[in-house]
Amino acid sequence: MEWTDDGFVLAVRLHGETSAIVSLLTRDHGRHPGLVRGGAGRRMRGMLQAGNLVRATWRGRLAEHLGAYVVEPLRAFSADVLRDSLRLAALSAACAVAERALPEREPHAAVFDGLGILLGALSGEQWPSVYVKWELGLLAELGYGLDLSSCAATGRNDELAYVSPRTGRAVSLAAGEPYRDKLLALPAFLLGREDEGDSAGIIEGLRITGHFLERHLFAPHGADLPAARQRLAERLGV
Repeated sequence: MEWTDDGFVLAVRLHGETSAIVSLLTRDHGRHPGLVRGGAGRRMRGMLQAGNLVRATWRGRLAEHLGAYVVEPLRAFSADVLRDSLRLAALSAACAVAERALPEREPHAAVFDGLGILLGALSGEQWPSVYVKWELGLLAELGYGLDLSSCAATGRNDELAYVSPRTGRAVSLAAGEPYRDKLLALPAFLLGREDEGDSAGIIEGLRITGHFLERHLFAPHGADLPAARQRLAERLGV
């Protein structure tokens, strides 16, 4: 068995003295692990950093085997943010969420493309908004998308201000007022009213995505949000 695909490095685990087991998010083969011989060495270490884009050729006797990768670099996203601890935290969080949330060997091209957009956006100023939208897209791709199109109580699409933590549906300001302490605040940038969220909006957005990631993808398996995602939220004031 053999295939070649582009992939983002999600996680690296040393294997023996010189090799590493590398988890890639590939466009056509999903989250896929493989052994990289020499992956623990100095020459390969810089390439196999979380967030970097590589071209990988995987070979294995059977499709279900671990198999082995031969990789070559395409773009070192990790080097672009190495001197900015907050952007580096966002890169680490996205890779950790993808590694933990995505089923193995199941293609999700939309998540792959979205991660590429996010990593490219880390060099700009709007990256926190892009990060929140990437997590929303991940939830939608895995079947847990939020419905922010209209109020769950009235069916209207004006004055949407909250999200139900139970259903993931939007709630209007008037309908949600009696329950505001139990609802999640809905930032305007997630409704398309603004291109970029302010600091308060980013915090609200991360609370929404964090709640539903944990509820649907991690808690059913007895797990919490990945530590890297928790650190990013703390850094941003969530």
